[in-house]
Amino acid sequence: MDCLFCKIINREIPADIVYEDDEVLAFNDINPQAPTHVLIIPKQHIATLNDIEEHQLATVGRLQYTAARLSKDYGFAEGGYRVVMNCNEDGGQTVYHIHMHLMGGRRFTWPAG
Repeated sequence: MDCLFCKIINREIPADIVYEDDEVLAFNDINPQAPTHVLIIPKQHIATLNDIEEHQLATVGRLQYTAARLSKDYGFAEGGYRVVMNCNEDGGQTVYHIHMHLMGGRRFTWPAG
């Protein structure tokens, strides 16, 4: 498979990993949009949100849990943070392996743009 994130999971491409368990991997974004910008990915390849199947719900929930846990570890859980998942080209997805952006350490505005 020629997936950038799968290559990171398999340690074929280096990444600044900040968290890992049996189901997810989290690493610092190489183009951060906030003082803390972490990508949280499932180790199982799922191309887009549209491709999630019912048997994968626990894995996808683990992404949310990991974001909340990391926000506490980084110290911005109480002040607030942003979690984003993009889907397909119009949604801004550039790597076709679902991933969650956890961003914190600054104030965010709405709409996102």
